[in-house]
Amino acid sequence: MIRNVFFIFLALTCFNLSAQETQDTSYWKKGGMASLSFSQTSLSKWSGGGDNALSTNLQLDLFANYARDKSAWDNTLKLEYGLLKQGDDGTRKSIDKIDFVTKYGHKASAKWYYTALLDFKTQFAKGYEYSSTDGVEDQKVSNFLAPAYILLSLGMDYKPNETFSAYISPITGKTTIVNDDYLSDKGYFGVDEGDKIRNEFGALSKLTLKKTVAKNVDLKSTLDLFTAYDSFGNVDVNWDLMINMKVNEFLTASINTTLVFDDDVEYTNEDGVNEGAKIQFKEVLGIGLAYKF
Repeated sequence: MIRNVFFIFLALTCFNLSAQETQDTSYWKKGGMASLSFSQTSLSKWSGGGDNALSTNLQLDLFANYARDKSAWDNTLKLEYGLLKQGDDGTRKSIDKIDFVTKYGHKASAKWYYTALLDFKTQFAKGYEYSSTDGVEDQKVSNFLAPAYILLSLGMDYKPNETFSAYISPITGKTTIVNDDYLSDKGYFGVDEGDKIRNEFGALSKLTLKKTVAKNVDLKSTLDLFTAYDSFGNVDVNWDLMINMKVNEFLTASINTTLVFDDDVEYTNEDGVNEGAKIQFKEVLGIGLAYKF
């Protein structure tokens, strides 16, 4: 049910953008990039050892920004999904992301806007901590809307140019959703055991940079910093960095990294020992087909 509501919400948002664009397209700037990257390793009697491997990643990055008079409305949607097949292991998920941000501002001065922001993050499918021990079952650690994070805030947005913005909000509500019975019963992602929702109130900063740093090289960086007032000083960090290097009209090389730190997400090592919150880091290097529009 919640999954259907989410996709209906996205569809209505896209319809609303399309309807306004039909009325007057001169105030909209829109575009995006779709890419498909893959890699393959094939070994035959290879003395150095190793496994055959095949991986593929699909990425869709869209934006639609509106600016007219004193109004500015920025919308971004980023979707990623990747699969990995290595050796005799089954097909496994490698990357998985749904990230939607909408931000509406009313100009207060030349470079400042009164702004309201909605930020939604989750993933498409189940994720597992895979066991390397025979007979030990893989452990489910995520699912669609488990977790999901919703940030709803009011603040000020500093936009000196089209490439950079710094959003600051002292009025931010953060909702963590764990819509999975198994994960909520274990108290994953900071919810109380058996609960599926956790609400926090705090302050948010979101820094965004989107720039062409060299010919055919685009950089996009988004840094989110959130601290709840009941644990002020414990900062949740989410930093996405993407560099796209265009080879020709359809071929591209990309580097995509994500750094995350969240006090509510604890790390358990291979021996089952809880080591508390840790810095999480992901890097994806891809070469493949891309279309920018």
